[in-house]
Amino acid sequence: MTTIVETPSAWRGERLAQTQTGLTLGFVPTMGALHEGHLSLVRRSRAENALTLVSIFVNPTQFDDSADLAQYPRTLERDLSMLREEGTDFVLLPREAALYPDGYRYRVTEAGLSTALEGAHRPGHFDGVLTVVLKLLHIASADRAYFGEKDWQQLTLVRGMVDAFFLPTTIVGCATVRESDGL
Repeated sequence: MTTIVETPSAWRGERLAQTQTGLTLGFVPTMGALHEGHLSLVRRSRAENALTLVSIFVNPTQFDDSADLAQYPRTLERDLSMLREEGTDFVLLPREAALYPDGYRYRVTEAGLSTALEGAHRPGHFDGVLTVVLKLLHIASADRAYFGEKDWQQLTLVRGMVDAFFLPTTIVGCATVRESDGL
């Protein structure tokens, strides 16, 4: 049975009970619109941990174009159905106000790799990504967090941030899942 948690404080209470009994937790942060790649991360987490938490949060701070944010697919019921089928233990569905009570005044900025490659064409994108990932990692308090290797730049930046801020969560990179046509 998949338990839906809507607030960071509700999750923290749940996680405290888990850690007191020694249960390991894997965490898969997503923006929803789930596909086989996401599900492969969930499967890996389930294989390596006692419990798995998936977050679904369309993060507005990583979009530099409000039209792109408005067009981002939101398929919550389908996503929840897929996660239930995979045996996901918990799904965190935080609201924007819960994750950004400061209105995004405080943020994480990386001054090297984030300005090259994709970051060169999407100013502020990785500030938004790193900020929300840092918040979600703190909230989740997971032993491991799973990210696809598909986005090498993002994975490298997240690993660097975790190291720089001495976060206790291990970042696990997972192989890219390809469709039969190679996509």
